[in-house]
Amino acid sequence: MPPTETRELTDPARQHAARSGPRPVRLHLWRPAGTRDPRPTVLVSHGTGGSAGQMDWLAEPLARAGFLVAAVDHHGNNHVDGYLATQFAALWERARDLSFVLDHLARGNELGPVGAAGFSAGGYTAAALLGARISEERYRAMLDLKVPVPEVPEYPGLIGEIRRLPDAVLHSWPMTAAADYSDWRVECAFLICPGAGPLIDENSLERINRPVAVRWGDADDVTVPEENARHYARFIPGTDARSVGFDVAHYDFLGSEPRGGKIRVEVASEAVAFFTRHVGAPFP
Repeated sequence: MPPTETRELTDPARQHAARSGPRPVRLHLWRPAGTRDPRPTVLVSHGTGGSAGQMDWLAEPLARAGFLVAAVDHHGNNHVDGYLATQFAALWERARDLSFVLDHLARGNELGPVGAAGFSAGGYTAAALLGARISEERYRAMLDLKVPVPEVPEYPGLIGEIRRLPDAVLHSWPMTAAADYSDWRVECAFLICPGAGPLIDENSLERINRPVAVRWGDADDVTVPEENARHYARFIPGTDARSVGFDVAHYDFLGSEPRGGKIRVEVASEAVAFFTRHVGAPFP
């Protein structure tokens, strides 16, 4: 089912990445049956260059189970509106998008207990809401090309374009990237093929004290499990972690891919059980 409602919001605390004006935050809501508020809420973050609509395979089962699902199209990093190089590199803006959404829902008394889920870069986003932090030194080394930087399939030549930004921007970004973007309202997170693993400060993962589940496919050659999903699972205490198949690839988790249909149903069912256990049983 499509989202129940879409809201075109703007965050006045942040700038549009390509022109004057506030940052757009397009919010998609999948509402459960009934009208009682507040409902237990699950935030959903899509992968790099994706969209909220590609996560309908996860949003729909959660809504049927009684959760309010809130997903966004991350500005400049979604295929609906087009790509901006800065928004592929500014990973921290994703977590800020979701905290902004929580503020918005709270003002309308729509916000119940909260969990977060995400795929690929969205998996990092969900982890960041619990306290995962980027290493300033590793992010700087990436910008300075002192470490190998893999191409982003959705944006070939990204690092070269980023390197052409003003020096003042490149100098400030590592400190901004390494800041704390956790949100105390988020009680747990479900990470699907999470990305950005090589950039993450392991000490920040070790300090996470809220429930986390991690799922991945062993055939993922985009967010390679050993450097990403297994890395999160290795350092976050008590993680519920497992591979969902030796032949499961990264893009099998996109709703438009017929090949991964069975796996997506399986993982969505596990996510429903996870959030029911850790965010609280939905209201009838």
